[in-house]
Amino acid sequence: MHPKIDATEFGSITLDGARIDHDVLIRLSGEIQKRKKKLSKAVYGSSHTLSLDEAQYVYEKGAERLILGSGQNGMVHLSDEAAAYFKEKNLRVELAPTPEAARLWNKAKGAVIGLFHVTC
Repeated sequence: MHPKIDATEFGSITLDGARIDHDVLIRLSGEIQKRKKKLSKAVYGSSHTLSLDEAQYVYEKGAERLILGSGQNGMVHLSDEAAAYFKEKNLRVELAPTPEAARLWNKAKGAVIGLFHVTC
């Protein structure tokens, strides 16, 4: 069972009552991990473009859907390489500003993983 997103605001996300002040990756198991945005920063100088390396880290065998919270103002996007990788893996990506992505997450069923950017 995946954790419920109680709230999100600039700089934080609250999961099952626990406030977290960094980007998060939520695995199929419900495990919450800190996002490894350095994988994208190394390529693009920012974490606003998801690199192929980060996409490969995010992907989890068995996942059918990725809900990607693109930040409070929707600044994060997929690189062409990341988009092609997810397509090759048949992983449906739903990219939305983090508040909207949180609503999608809370309604999600099935094999879903989540990546949530908590700033811009």
